[in-house]
Amino acid sequence: MLVFRWIVLLLLVAGLLCFAMYAGTGQARWRDKGLRIVKWTVVAALGFFAVLMLERLALMV
Repeated sequence: MLVFRWIVLLLLVAGLLCFAMYAGTGQARWRDKGLRIVKWTVVAALGFFAVLMLERLALMV
């Protein structure tokens, strides 16, 4: 669980760095990379939380 949290945190930092590069250079490719990284980070986080909820539901039954 700790490893997954670090991976999500590092992906968010990478996305922010891409946006900073976009702000500094004005090149649209950095914005596109940042959006792609953040989008898949959110998808992965939602999947992770869905698994956590399913584990809790399994314990309740």
